[in-house]
Amino acid sequence: MVLRINKKLFMLILIALLLLIGLWAIGFINNFSVTVSTTVSNWGLKFNEEGAPPMGNAGKEFLKKYNAYYVGDPDEKCIYLTFDAGFENGNTPKILDTLKAHDVKAAFFLVGHYLEEEPDLVRRMVEEGHIVGNHTYHHPDMSLISDKEAFAKELTSLEELFKEITGQEMPKYYRPPQGKFSEENLRMADELGYKTIFWSLAYVDWYRDKQPTKEYAFSKLIPRIHPGAVVLLHSTSDTNGQILDELLTKWKDLGYSFKTLDDLTK
Repeated sequence: MVLRINKKLFMLILIALLLLIGLWAIGFINNFSVTVSTTVSNWGLKFNEEGAPPMGNAGKEFLKKYNAYYVGDPDEKCIYLTFDAGFENGNTPKILDTLKAHDVKAAFFLVGHYLEEEPDLVRRMVEEGHIVGNHTYHHPDMSLISDKEAFAKELTSLEELFKEITGQEMPKYYRPPQGKFSEENLRMADELGYKTIFWSLAYVDWYRDKQPTKEYAFSKLIPRIHPGAVVLLHSTSDTNGQILDELLTKWKDLGYSFKTLDDLTK
């Protein structure tokens, strides 16, 4: 009799422990992206399902505290197209022509060298309705900069040159070089009036001497497109210059429309 009671008691305790472990695991998974986001310094994504938004290693709610974003509304089939550029190698004019033909407005995150060397292209971006965002002046690892004055200098120096070239104030959108960041960086950018823009879809397109094939690019950019996608492409990629017209057409055929960062962050 005692043995039977002990067995029953043991089973009840075991079930209770398993339930507690299960509840803890669910809570850990749900809060994982927020928990780690205070310490990460490299933006990363995890794709769990084709056609669905990925999970960032910093959660949407955590990022929102600092006016930072990586994805839009998961129920709205729209794309926010962005380009990063540290230099010009002849692809941007064709990219701008393609965007104009498709009536798509994008955002170009540029560095100081680009503005110094390509003021005419910068003016063209602005004149054709694109956003020119701040990718810092010197493209450093911003996660290593904890001094607020040094951090601000990287952004304000670019703002000043942009105004000199265009006569306009630079839009307050910031993308950390290489996606490297810290929570303090997000806080400092926010205090400077900036919205930090990460991304929810990108692929390895930045190696000049190892450009992806058209087939490889489509294998990444078509199945992984998702509602609210903030897409990052490099305008220095020859492949992107070649495929952009077909890529935009394919996305439109899938039912997607295009919006701007102003729409994403309003």
